[in-house]
Amino acid sequence: MAPPAAAVEAIPIGVRLKTDVEYRPDRPSPYRARVRWWDPESKSRKSLSAAKESEDEAQEWLTGLIEAAEAGTNPSLATMPLADYGSANMELALRELELKARDPYLSGWKLRVLPALGHLPVRMITNGGVDRTVQNWIADEHGRSTVKNSLAVLVRVMEQAVRDGIIKVNPARVTGWQKLYKPAEDELLNPRALALPDWQALVQLADTLVSASYGEYRGWDEVVLFAACTAARIGEVSGCRVGDIDTTNWIWTVRRQTTPAPGGLVGKGTKGKRARQVPIIEEIRPLVAQRVLAAGPDPDARLFTGPRGGRISTAVLRDATHWDTVVTKLGYEHLRRHDLRHTGLTWFAGAALTAHLSVLRAPRSLPTAIAAAR
Repeated sequence: MAPPAAAVEAIPIGVRLKTDVEYRPDRPSPYRARVRWWDPESKSRKSLSAAKESEDEAQEWLTGLIEAAEAGTNPSLATMPLADYGSANMELALRELELKARDPYLSGWKLRVLPALGHLPVRMITNGGVDRTVQNWIADEHGRSTVKNSLAVLVRVMEQAVRDGIIKVNPARVTGWQKLYKPAEDELLNPRALALPDWQALVQLADTLVSASYGEYRGWDEVVLFAACTAARIGEVSGCRVGDIDTTNWIWTVRRQTTPAPGGLVGKGTKGKRARQVPIIEEIRPLVAQRVLAAGPDPDARLFTGPRGGRISTAVLRDATHWDTVVTKLGYEHLRRHDLRHTGLTWFAGAALTAHLSVLRAPRSLPTAIAAAR
């Protein structure tokens, strides 16, 4: 992580820099990159260092500082995270922009750009990183205009970084992202297309995600199984409280969801603006009973949380479990978190086809139909 801008001293142009990378195995980020120089004015020794997770990252950080010094760029800019750089330069980046466009641009910056890329130093943002970020926005079902505005403000901020000499090419100028909506739209017409094939595939996915997560947190397994077996959105799973679960009739009353907002995740009503009842099938009843017991008697206690007790979201699940890497390894490279819901709907539809053929015209009623058919 880059040091705070206030703590970074400018490296004078033309001074001789001495760099080194020290490996410290007992640290979470074991590679310490350090640059040192003699200040021509004070005649004192100055230094700047940063901890990195790999030797390549450490060398890249040092290279960036050397290039910045050679170009006369203040290292406080060269090492600044995107969030800090955008905050300091947003007015410059949005100059000459029509007033009516400012609000959607700033909203895209706060709600999508910062959570995805804000922690990265400006110099570490790549075309590939922006590509994957845009793909994740589309996978999270953001509309075309939302993605366009979010990408546009990122382009403007990164263009200012080009002017400041921090980077040479704007990595946010990606093309072809609109085409990614075609498979997403096809899937909405045919949600079965990307659903997991069977129960064993779901269990394998859940177990592999846990193995890939830090500390192998078993809660991710429970979230994935519960989402698929209730055909629920990840935000709805996050919003589930103990009081929403009826363990007598095994019914979950979906009342709320967790969504991103300025300042973090917040709770709000369901996407359909109304509560709905979802049956809890036998396969996950032991899991649900265990979660209710672990959450305690408070009816407002969350049934599912992150490893530190915090709220979860589709982005949190993706990052914590290395979702993209895992699904690609398992052969489901197009599988999104939302496809857990499609998996559940597909399985429910198959189970209800004979007795409730008519419900196929109303997918939201499928869980209720399954309950009636059992």
